[in-house]
Amino acid sequence: MPNQLPVVGSALTALLVAAIVALISTPVVKSLAFRIGAVDVPKDSRRMHDHPIPRMGGLAIFFGFILSILLFLPLTQQLRGMLLGVVVIVVLGIFDDIYALPAKPKFLVQICAALIAVLMGNRIDFLSNINIFSDNPYWELGWLSIPISVLWIVGITNAVNLIDGLDGLACGVSTISSMTLLVIALIVAEPDVAILTAALAGACLGFLPYNLNPAKIFMGDTGSTFLGFVLATVSIQGLFKFYTIISFAAPFLMLGLPIFDTCFAILRRLAKGQSPMSPDRGHIHHRLIDMGFSQKQAVATLYVISAILGLSAVVLTTIGVVRAMLFLLALCVAGGLAAKFYLDRSGEGTSEPQETQHSGNNGFFGEEDKSDK
Repeated sequence: MPNQLPVVGSALTALLVAAIVALISTPVVKSLAFRIGAVDVPKDSRRMHDHPIPRMGGLAIFFGFILSILLFLPLTQQLRGMLLGVVVIVVLGIFDDIYALPAKPKFLVQICAALIAVLMGNRIDFLSNINIFSDNPYWELGWLSIPISVLWIVGITNAVNLIDGLDGLACGVSTISSMTLLVIALIVAEPDVAILTAALAGACLGFLPYNLNPAKIFMGDTGSTFLGFVLATVSIQGLFKFYTIISFAAPFLMLGLPIFDTCFAILRRLAKGQSPMSPDRGHIHHRLIDMGFSQKQAVATLYVISAILGLSAVVLTTIGVVRAMLFLLALCVAGGLAAKFYLDRSGEGTSEPQETQHSGNNGFFGEEDKSDK
């Protein structure tokens, strides 16, 4: 552990710098968003906020992250590839927040950004072999590493974008995922990954006070796609390189909430004969709202679920697969019982439907009002 103390100190410093920069720059970005028209104006019945709210707040998260990284990490080829891809994603997000671009061109640009990162070294070369009867502990992907890595990066980029439906949801879940990967990076002695994730978590924490319900600014696609892209790329650097089961399970646990929500959305839309890219109102956060949760309660519930999955990923890296799965099961049971108890107690105190929670800034959609997700 003494050898880890300098890394822990650097990670904490990177986190603080990113948080301070994001905190200070968010009001500036808010003013800029108003000037260039990156504003969500309530103009139909789907909008639950009653006044214009600027988006593009993800630019402040980007500023905090990029400054911290440039201060605390050397620019290796892998890092340069990731940052070039990030710049493409952020520029795309800015234009999308201003002009509401169509889905297919955005998807193509995301693939190009992912290719930049992958071709400069951010790729999944190995996967742990889930066949317990095989003599090989891992699969060497060869040329398949490029399309698989691009698929992972683009998939997670859009997964985080899709859960950006309530004030503070995507930013908070990304913070939890970043902190999870930070802890894992410290455990497995990956200092560069630790600093990367600390900077990302700090930038999110600096922006979060402005984004919690009622939100003063939305992160927009500038922020949600940026967070997804960085989390996907950093998980390749920090987890997929190990020839053990953690290279297969840990990333899926750490990013379990957005992955599940996206997979469920695709299956749901295909089952209805719709395009996977067509917007609907069946995401997990929508269902919680329909169950009677307020927006703050729904976000808090999803934070807890994300934290449970993150803890399970950390446990997986330290005490093995079986114990990690038992730990996840125990946490899920405890969380389910706590939720039931809470809902029962809440139901005793109210005799009328909670329609009043769906007005003003406590509406159904929050950030998702502004875009098709």
